[in-house]
Amino acid sequence: MRQFVRAAIVAALFAFLAVPVVSAADSKTANTLKVSPVRTDIEVPAGGKKVVQATVTNLADAPVKVTPVANDFIAGDERGTPALILNQDQYAPTHSLKRFMSPLSSVTIPPKGSKTINVVITVPVTAQAGGYFGAVRFMPSDPDEGGQVNLSPSVASLILLKVPGAIVEDLTVTTFEVQKAGAAGFYFQDPSDLQVLARFENKGNIQTAPLGVVQVRRGNDVVYETNFNANTPHDMILPDSARRWDVPLKDMGKIGYYTAVATFTYGEKNTTVTIEKSFLVAPLWLVLVVLAVPVLLIGGGILTGILVVRKKRKGGGRRTPKRSRGKASLVPKKRFGR
Repeated sequence: MRQFVRAAIVAALFAFLAVPVVSAADSKTANTLKVSPVRTDIEVPAGGKKVVQATVTNLADAPVKVTPVANDFIAGDERGTPALILNQDQYAPTHSLKRFMSPLSSVTIPPKGSKTINVVITVPVTAQAGGYFGAVRFMPSDPDEGGQVNLSPSVASLILLKVPGAIVEDLTVTTFEVQKAGAAGFYFQDPSDLQVLARFENKGNIQTAPLGVVQVRRGNDVVYETNFNANTPHDMILPDSARRWDVPLKDMGKIGYYTAVATFTYGEKNTTVTIEKSFLVAPLWLVLVVLAVPVLLIGGGILTGILVVRKKRKGGGRRTPKRSRGKASLVPKKRFGR
């Protein structure tokens, strides 16, 4: 697995954002090609076939010869950046779509023109149910120089395949916390730049897109609400990988006890997960005052008790009077009864 990761790091592909892979730094030749769609999601049963179309546009003022190349990719990081496996003799260790893709032929695209490439995907009868993913990368070359690859960046169109059957959907929320400047916490001095970090792990065998709603509540009142993963197409979590999202939190006051509540839904069975995290927003001086009040009250009570005890010890109680030590009386006592 490490060799695939090392090969992928060499050319990490920001294909979800339609950012080209640059083989050499040359601003004059950058953005020569554009591809659409950036991603295609398909479903093909075992033993079936499907044609996926990708349109390549030449933005330059001269014709460009384009060579399509099939690549597998893996999760490059936890932010959704795919990483291509560029070695043509290597395949992804699991979920390889490249094995199902037919060979592709080069085409020449006229200046400011476009060409549509048909990518034929044939799923073997023996293919297991689950997800498979790969990319078609378009490498430009100069037709006037014998097809030699030039310095222009290549672009890629991702393909995510689902083979129906015994699908295993196993998505877990491993982290849900409120952060400020990348640091998680419970107490924050002001509400600016707060966000929720949501991290998921996909232990199933199919790529999954969690959807949902994130709210900020103060008591029973909802002060802020936003849709989660609402872009089209939805961001996916590949099998055997993890992905994280940052969700900005807004519309909170400078003082308050809040709860971030998220409801996530995923999969064919619409499995729902609800998770929440409470946090406090207040200026530091207010927190110090609140903490100081009980300390002063407790300290005042202890001091009062000490003064009362000292006062009692100094003379507040009664004393038993001493008997007088006078002389004995010489007058005989009278006897009665005689």
